Amino acid sequence: MNRALTLHDLVVAGSAILGGIGAGLLLRVLLGWLGKGATRTSWAGDDILVGALRTMAPWGALAGGVSIAAAALPLKRPVEHTVEQIVVAVLILTVTVAAARVVAQLMGVRSQGVGSATILVNITRIAVLAIGLLILLETLGISIAPLLTALGVGGLAVALALQDTLANLFAGVHILASKTVQVGDYIRLSSGEEGYVTDINWRNTVIRTQSDNLVVIPNDQLASTIMTNYHRPEQELSIVVQAGVALSSDLDLVERVTVEVAHEVMAAVEGGVPDHDPVVRFHTFGDSRAGFSVVLRALEFSDQFRIKHEFIKRLQLRYREEGIEIAHPVRNIVLQHQDTPVLLLPRQRKESDVPVGGPSAS
Repeated sequence: MNRALTLHDLVVAGSAILGGIGAGLLLRVLLGWLGKGATRTSWAGDDILVGALRTMAPWGALAGGVSIAAAALPLKRPVEHTVEQIVVAVLILTVTVAAARVVAQLMGVRSQGVGSATILVNITRIAVLAIGLLILLETLGISIAPLLTALGVGGLAVALALQDTLANLFAGVHILASKTVQVGDYIRLSSGEEGYVTDINWRNTVIRTQSDNLVVIPNDQLASTIMTNYHRPEQELSIVVQAGVALSSDLDLVERVTVEVAHEVMAAVEGGVPDHDPVVRFHTFGDSRAGFSVVLRALEFSDQFRIKHEFIKRLQLRYREEGIEIAHPVRNIVLQHQDTPVLLLPRQRKESDVPVGGPSAS
């Protein structure tokens, strides 16, 4: 424009900027009120979306006010173009940051009760930011083709220098893509480490043991080791408890009583599976005991310890009430006396007994 700047232009521009600021603050307050209502819903995604809108709204309103002010002022064409580019850049950066935040947080709540792996959150955040940056450069008239070429050549050099780091990165991506391990699973490695997976980041996997210690395992080692995942294909698992009774016991009674106690534990103890039908299987006919296994069911790996604890206590009490004798080991002791073997029965021999075949008392 060629006309001179007037007081009216300044008033309009100032009013536009102040109006943009006021509109931004008002939108932030309204979205804050909306966010309180979103917290009462069961889905966490609405909280994330409202939070992102609260971030974008003030900047968007301010950019709109600045655009109106620039249009009202008699600015030269280069200055007006520069202002437009600044406004567009601010909007693109605001939307990019908010989108990266939304995508990363949605990745974090994609499964109920289990946090997302850090490596996925970081990769998605970096990808969104990179796309937003390329869009910004293209909007500002900066060619991105030379930049991509330079990044390709530089990326090759970086890949050669960071082979171990990239190996762990791609191993972590492979682990998550194959769904063999997810955050929250209970795993046991062939090397002996076991615990809950708390995080899978770009370099290693973190496991929390039963004693609340952390074990850090490089991703490439985790991908190549033999591993048992107790949460795949389902979290429920069978529990086998070994027991034994004396050979003189009524095995039908033993089976019936044991199954009754097992049903009671499944229904009453936290972590049990009430609709599971416990199984008793005799497997050993030893010198002093009839051994058998009891198959129970737990909802999750750590529940098995509570279930075993309660089952053993209640089974021992019920056996005592029913008169069922729990097997005790019996050992025969043979003593050599004047080249004559003497058999002593520790539970039956009395002081007045004379061993058979022994010398007469003198």
